[in-house]
Amino acid sequence: MAVLGVQLVVTLLTATLMHRLAPHCSFARWLLCNGSLFRYKHPSEEELRVLAGRPRPRSRKERRANGPGGEETPLSVPRDAPFQLETCPLTAVDALVLRFFLEYQWFVDLAVYSGGVYLFTEAYYYALRPAREANIAVVWCLLTVVFSVKVFLTLTRLYFSAKEGGERSVCLAFAFLFLLLAMLVQVVREDILELGLEPGLASLTQNLEPLLKKQDWDWALPVLKLTVRLGLAGVGSVLGAFLTFPGLRLAQTHRDALTMSGDRPVLQLLLHTSFLSPLFILWLWTKPIARDFLHQAPGGPAPLWLLSDSAFDTARLWALVALCLLRLAVTRPHLQAYLCLARARVEQLRREAGRIEAREVQQRVVRVYCYVTVVSLQYLTPLILTLNCTLLLKTLGGYSWGLGPAPAPSLSGTAAQAAAVNPGEDEAQQTAAWIAGALGGLFTPLFLRGVLAYLIWWTAACQLLASLFGLYFHEHLGAS
Repeated sequence: MAVLGVQLVVTLLTATLMHRLAPHCSFARWLLCNGSLFRYKHPSEEELRVLAGRPRPRSRKERRANGPGGEETPLSVPRDAPFQLETCPLTAVDALVLRFFLEYQWFVDLAVYSGGVYLFTEAYYYALRPAREANIAVVWCLLTVVFSVKVFLTLTRLYFSAKEGGERSVCLAFAFLFLLLAMLVQVVREDILELGLEPGLASLTQNLEPLLKKQDWDWALPVLKLTVRLGLAGVGSVLGAFLTFPGLRLAQTHRDALTMSGDRPVLQLLLHTSFLSPLFILWLWTKPIARDFLHQAPGGPAPLWLLSDSAFDTARLWALVALCLLRLAVTRPHLQAYLCLARARVEQLRREAGRIEAREVQQRVVRVYCYVTVVSLQYLTPLILTLNCTLLLKTLGGYSWGLGPAPAPSLSGTAAQAAAVNPGEDEAQQTAAWIAGALGGLFTPLFLRGVLAYLIWWTAACQLLASLFGLYFHEHLGAS
């Protein structure tokens, strides 16, 4: 198996285009800075002085009247003053100074180019069906998944670096909660939740058993299965902590976007469908209400056959891709709803009594705009992670898009063949063959199906729980 010819050329060309075209043509920059989003500008100092009834001192005598040294006391305005916020389009020039903008642009563009390489390789394999070439799109998707985790780590570091606000405690509390839930999910029977973990572990055990018996390591099989389950629970806990604040933010922007689109029922329908898309993903792997219902639906005296198993697997892949694209389509309404928080924060001041420093009024408006790239990453990173895990599930799990025959996943044979080492080989060759056999027995299509399906399902579950908690918080606790 080698990466040769067309795929390598396309990969090098894609990497070159990604590097050369980023300053001139960027999907990430177009998504955020094409002029359809507008931001609020903070009141100028002169406007605040007019509201406070305190003009700027012009003469030396007036400055002397301010106090010793001629230093002016901090300007304060009434909280119920009629602040006027001007709007302006969000442009690339404005966004370049924002924190994490370059990281946001590079990460989203990487996901776009990764999708392009995947589309090319799928067409290449469908047209020519090369037998001994590795699918290089898998490498691109894996890189995108790795950088998704890196983005999550970067954002989570922000929460832990905050000295006030309780973000660290919220992350730790949700991590512990999701750890318990991840362990509970793994004990659910396959006839209820068909993630494929049991068949995957059975495939792993069957393939590794010949290798481990030859080395007298039979005792390692139960330990390996337990390690895999504990590892998946740990990954679920960390992923839940990563998705906590993106889910809370999604709930807030969803509420505000619905309010702003009150006269657009089609957009409201899309927003509702996008918000409930994690629930649809959970439904796709719930066997009694998904596969069993569509596979053999009740229809009078005889059951009605709707979809075969392979057709259901294909339809599930297409549904996952469609839900991800739907969430991408409503990105701008969510981001605009977030940018309008600046106006909401200023309007909240009018319901309070007393005075406030002019600098704090300006900071309340500016903080919303400075945080927009972080909110964009919070919104897009779970989407990109889910989409690339779906593409990996199709390729590594041996599924099909319904446009051609699907390769049947092999259950055994790789490790057993590798276990029969040629006696004429030296010790290094035998060790390399044993390692290759162990890896081949570990990463079988059935095992990868189970792991990737678990990651997709668990990502949707964490998003749903965090966003529902966010709705409850903003409806009942945030206003109190």
